[in-house]
Amino acid sequence: MQTALVAGGAGFIGSHLCKKLMGDGYKVICIDNFITGNKRNVEELLSNSAFQLIDQDIVKIGSDFNTGSEDLKFIFHLASPASPNTNSPRSYISFPVETLLVNSVGTYNLLELAKKHNARFLYASSSEIYGDPEISPQKEDYFGNVNPNGVRSVYDEGKRFGEAMTMAFFRKHGLDTRIVRIFNTYGPQMLPDDGRVVSNFIMEAINNKPITVYGDGSQTRSFCYVSDMIEGISKLMFEDSAKGEVMNLGNPDERSIVDLAHFIKELTKSRSEIVFGDLPQDDPKVRKPDISKAENILSWKPRVILNEGLKKTIEYFKTV
Repeated sequence: MQTALVAGGAGFIGSHLCKKLMGDGYKVICIDNFITGNKRNVEELLSNSAFQLIDQDIVKIGSDFNTGSEDLKFIFHLASPASPNTNSPRSYISFPVETLLVNSVGTYNLLELAKKHNARFLYASSSEIYGDPEISPQKEDYFGNVNPNGVRSVYDEGKRFGEAMTMAFFRKHGLDTRIVRIFNTYGPQMLPDDGRVVSNFIMEAINNKPITVYGDGSQTRSFCYVSDMIEGISKLMFEDSAKGEVMNLGNPDERSIVDLAHFIKELTKSRSEIVFGDLPQDDPKVRKPDISKAENILSWKPRVILNEGLKKTIEYFKTV
């Protein structure tokens, strides 16, 4: 039985990935320091002898770090705060230095671990590396339009550096790496206070509180249901021909934020008022992935439509 390590495995996307890997017959080592992850997300796996949970900060692991596994074959690096919401205690704005370090030092440490075990390595980057893009949809060969020292730069530049470090190991050491640029993802196991737009809107709607839209709501995002994202990440890791590739994963179904607010209000039958606040600094005006590369190499495309995914997510949030 081969072993896969998932850094950030108690987070939203990471915990879904751990469960898929376990279901596919892998031993799974989940590493998380629980800054933004939650042990509850992997609680159902704890009684399984093929699952190991390590409470550890990957920034602090040294060359002597021992996973206890002799057959470590795959390393997924999903460890990082991911929400830009300044009102969320779990956002990367709340953990600016930690966000930079986990995507730089943490990435280096895991790459060294991959080199030591000759393991395949996947780095979870983000659509945020495109910044406020001047082209749409965004293709992998677009260099982006990023403010290097704005409030969002700790995440944007952290992810860009993580990509550079990953490709340096690919080129210098011949390490088998691949990079996924994750576009907005939603679904069950998102935390109510994680500051992402879907969880914010749903929590406000089901509690009949004002739904807060920043700016005039004309900015767009493309929302991918978590099961589709996990399928894409898994395909990218296990596809031999994807070595050294950088790949967008997301749903090209582009929606304005104000339309999303109205949609969620309708689905929840909420009495909430939709209100508007100031647009945060460097908030991207558009976000839409070009996924032709994933379609060609992985034969992957999202299958869950927004209406279906939101209904499942709303039902989940009613239970937390």
